Amino acid sequence: MSLRKKIVQEIHARGSIPFSRYMELCLYDPELGYYSRAGEQFGKAGDFYTSSDVHAVFGRLMARQFEEMWRLLGSPKEIKILELGPGRGLFAQDVLAWAEKKFPAFFAAIRYSLAESSPALQRRLQDTLCSRFSNRKVSIADFPQNDVSAPPPLRATIIFANEFFDALPVEVLSSKGELRISEREERFVETWAPSSSEALEFLDRYGVHPEGEERIEAPLIARRYVAEAALSMQQGFLIAVDYGYTRGELLAGRHRGTVMAYRKHSASTNPYEAPGEQDITSHVNFSALAAAAEQQGMQVQPLVTQSQFLLGIGEQNQFADAFEGCCLPQERAKVALQLKHLITPAGMGETFHALVASKGIDPHKVADLSGLSFGKNRSQLQ
Repeated sequence: MSLRKKIVQEIHARGSIPFSRYMELCLYDPELGYYSRAGEQFGKAGDFYTSSDVHAVFGRLMARQFEEMWRLLGSPKEIKILELGPGRGLFAQDVLAWAEKKFPAFFAAIRYSLAESSPALQRRLQDTLCSRFSNRKVSIADFPQNDVSAPPPLRATIIFANEFFDALPVEVLSSKGELRISEREERFVETWAPSSSEALEFLDRYGVHPEGEERIEAPLIARRYVAEAALSMQQGFLIAVDYGYTRGELLAGRHRGTVMAYRKHSASTNPYEAPGEQDITSHVNFSALAAAAEQQGMQVQPLVTQSQFLLGIGEQNQFADAFEGCCLPQERAKVALQLKHLITPAGMGETFHALVASKGIDPHKVADLSGLSFGKNRSQLQ
């Protein structure tokens, strides 16, 4: 049975379904969803790139930032790094390899957990990180849970999410109400139902109410994930790197109607074209995520671009992490181009942002982290 037929069966059994349910089935159906299939989703052979697909320097820089966070936590004997949506494990591979090489005391303390529900991707992770699983440095996490009160608070934790929240199901709202998906003559049809009180409250607090033909997403599930992450933590950090916007940008008329589909590195505004065979994403509402973290006792730092974040981490040693191992001028030139893609506006540098929140740590000390300090010393000298 195809995923399209499976979705149609559910519509016939239940009636029209919320767009969030449609998106959930397309991406996460255990057998037929996009992230459950055996095909290649990442990199040149797949449908999209992540920062870890570009170059190992992303993981190397984050290893340096994680080590700084570990020291800020008092260099505990054990620290848990929980990665949400780890894909095929390249980021974890790069972080652990660089920590082992450059920061042996920090590496000895790391317990790396991968939060991945897809059996297919779990198998990929086992292949990529085989030796790390064997020596129990890495494990598959049970987190997130459905019950936010279930997990006991974790000591000394870093929760990291790179391009995770953009792939969580969203509700779509317009002046007509809340989007639902029906079926007619074997085609998906958009219909509208009265918006839920939760969705309307979300728009009041973190979004804007759509006018005319506008569409606005309400990432209710993403907020729950952040709340759960914050609640699970006794002391530590949450770092979310993704593309998105703030409520201020919404109020200025930008970032409205951001649901997109990606297949073979081509973008489409039609999420109904190939269920289970294309990625479906929505821009992240950073204002909503920050509020969810704060409501669970975290302190949120001002949002920075990926460019500012990585430049802050790398400027101390002039990005030696990127160029180590380059013996020939051609190799250095290639790495320079890859690094440029990560940090310049023409690449991912200004499109992506980093949200950093902390719990149980002096927020003034957190503000001095390398990733949050780019340009501060320079501006103080002017």
